[in-house]
Amino acid sequence: MPRLIFSTAVGAGGTARPLDGWQYEYLPYPAVVKVIMRSTLATDRATVTSGSETIQEESPISAGGVAGQTPTDFNTPAVQWLGAYNDRLKILLRNTGAASTVDGYIDIQPA
Repeated sequence: MPRLIFSTAVGAGGTARPLDGWQYEYLPYPAVVKVIMRSTLATDRATVTSGSETIQEESPISAGGVAGQTPTDFNTPAVQWLGAYNDRLKILLRNTGAASTVDGYIDIQPA
């Protein structure tokens, strides 16, 4: 079960893609993919795609917490889907206000 924990700084009005260059950016097998994200400010938005499918259109990210602290699915909503073999996983973070940090993780479980 591959997992990537990330803490990504997003500058004021900037964007970031925390999965770029990750070993499992392209799914090596069909898998259940789960993403949890939380921002330090309410100004961040996230778009999640898997292959040619948009899993989550640009939407607000749950806010609160401390930068560098990994959120849990106990109090942070998860985005979960079934990804196909060789799908490219992408998370695009966009900040609409002051600089912030987005913390989260992505889990991949073979289907």
